[in-house]
Amino acid sequence: MAYEDENFIDSTKMVWNYSLFSKKDIKLFAEGQHFFAHQKFGSHKINVLNCEGFYFAVWAPNATEVCVIGEFNGWKKNLHPLFVRLDKSGIWEGFIPYLTENILYKYLITGFEGKETYKADPYAVYAELRPGTASKTRQLNYHWSDDDWMQNRKKNNALNAPWSVYELHLGSWMRPKKDEPNLFNSYTETTERLVPYVKQMGFTHVEFMPVTEYPYDGSWGYQCTGFFAATSRYGTPQDFMHLINELHKNNIGVILDWVPSHFPSDAHGLYMFDGTHTYEYEDMKKGFHKDWNSYIFNYKRGEVRSFLLSSAHFWLQNFHVDGIRVDAVNSIIRLDFSRGEGEWEPNEKGGNDNEEAIIFLQDFNNMVYREYPDVQTIAEEASDWSGITLSTSKNGLGFGMKWMMGWMHDSFKYFKKSGNKRTAAQNDFTFSMMYFYDEKFMLPLSHDEVVHGKSPMIYKMPGNEFQQFANLRLFYTYMYTHPGAKLLFMGNEFAQTNEWNYDSELQWELLQHKPHNGMQECVKNLNSLYKNIPALHELQFDKNGFNWEDISKPKDGIIVFRRKAKDHKNDVIIILNVIDYAHEAKTIIIKGKNQWAEIHNTDDESYWGSGNYTNKKIFCESVDKKKKLYKINIRINAFSAVVLQ
Repeated sequence: MAYEDENFIDSTKMVWNYSLFSKKDIKLFAEGQHFFAHQKFGSHKINVLNCEGFYFAVWAPNATEVCVIGEFNGWKKNLHPLFVRLDKSGIWEGFIPYLTENILYKYLITGFEGKETYKADPYAVYAELRPGTASKTRQLNYHWSDDDWMQNRKKNNALNAPWSVYELHLGSWMRPKKDEPNLFNSYTETTERLVPYVKQMGFTHVEFMPVTEYPYDGSWGYQCTGFFAATSRYGTPQDFMHLINELHKNNIGVILDWVPSHFPSDAHGLYMFDGTHTYEYEDMKKGFHKDWNSYIFNYKRGEVRSFLLSSAHFWLQNFHVDGIRVDAVNSIIRLDFSRGEGEWEPNEKGGNDNEEAIIFLQDFNNMVYREYPDVQTIAEEASDWSGITLSTSKNGLGFGMKWMMGWMHDSFKYFKKSGNKRTAAQNDFTFSMMYFYDEKFMLPLSHDEVVHGKSPMIYKMPGNEFQQFANLRLFYTYMYTHPGAKLLFMGNEFAQTNEWNYDSELQWELLQHKPHNGMQECVKNLNSLYKNIPALHELQFDKNGFNWEDISKPKDGIIVFRRKAKDHKNDVIIILNVIDYAHEAKTIIIKGKNQWAEIHNTDDESYWGSGNYTNKKIFCESVDKKKKLYKINIRINAFSAVVLQ
């Protein structure tokens, strides 16, 4: 800490001229390379001349006056004006003595034309509970006890480790009362319920839909106004830290959904922050998302890039998160995203790529992996844009993983067909492996697939009730044995029958019924297999980890593939019957081993299967000793999967 000029300090004034910024800070901030700006901007409790209070700093380059107003001064302007730095950085700052924690405040910003705007602090770490829109003074002191996880998470978060992600929305996973609006479990109450559930189910990670503060519940968190504040809907920042801490103590990683693509037009937010287009592009052909009625960050401004990089760094540093999933990457990198002819302008080279946004994403990934090499970044990107997970040194974007939206869409297209129509559509099923190794993929069955009339997972499946559940168990087994990381949205694990509703909790009452309880047991066993069998994860992004064993007889409905282990000794064979015809003794030719045991069968009674097509003992017969080919006969029910080891 350093005084800007000791002569300016006067304890009789309401605001003291004081600064946390060095010349290096100013330079890095302007260049877009200051990834710890949250340690300078916002409000910080400090001691100046043996006087405790809060230091404030805000970037408002086109303001003519900035005041701190709040409940401590009756929300009156001019009582606590900040000082503008003389280095033309656009930073306003000052120290207010005797100010305490949990005080509501805002910035009153006056622009060149005298227009006044009342803004929440962009760097605030705590916010007033909506519908209030003020920021709160707060320290982030917390005693972490997740040392074991943090010291060993490099192994748990590696790309050759199992990634079975449980995606959830904190406000609707479970509630104190099922359908009462605006009544949520706190972070602490969720901790008591969520941690044992996720552990029991065997998921390796949870992914929280955005917790960064947002005003409108119906945006699910994707219209964010507080990029450094855990939403106060569920409690304090320390309460959220406690949730993460307890997940870590139970060997469960945490991924945060992060939205650096856009922000809403709420009056207290970033839009027109100092009376001008401060954070967003001025040209609305680049600066406005018509689909989401929101505004796009100006990635050309170094100060904006520093803001976003610091937001990512903040969650990694202060909340110990293990991964950041970046929302809507396609909208960030494409100038023509969701725009028709005449609605966008090409870049200087005549292309549709937003070059400064691409540089920002590369800087983001470089920063994350340099500072936190034991975490992962994950891109939600639905196009065929190449190099999403390619190293930035090779001109890629540098993400650790990418959501495999193509696999998801092709799989739905395939599994929605009745059994007799699948035989002519096998390419929809097998096509994913034609391009799987182009990127490092996570297979997502996310919240987006069970809303807005798309129907819940169980009703995407054809047939009567028994067939629907059989098909969904078959689909999940295919997903868990397919190469790549996995993501399952809450409620999918027990076949929720309603579409997801952000304003109501999941249908936990369904678990009293055998079909849903059986589905949950099936997912629990799949998680166990994926975690405990190396062949299912250690080569999940390696071409040597997979091969088709038999896809030559589509009319039989039998698809066979192998997941291979590093030691070449403990491979796993997956046999899928995708049609409505049971096989009493299906002959399969397998290479390598003469002993196999069934370790998973979706027709098991405990899953609400028939229980009539299990393989308690499998007999192998040599077909070609030189080639090590063996013949086995498998019993497999219609719409079922069998896994052999």
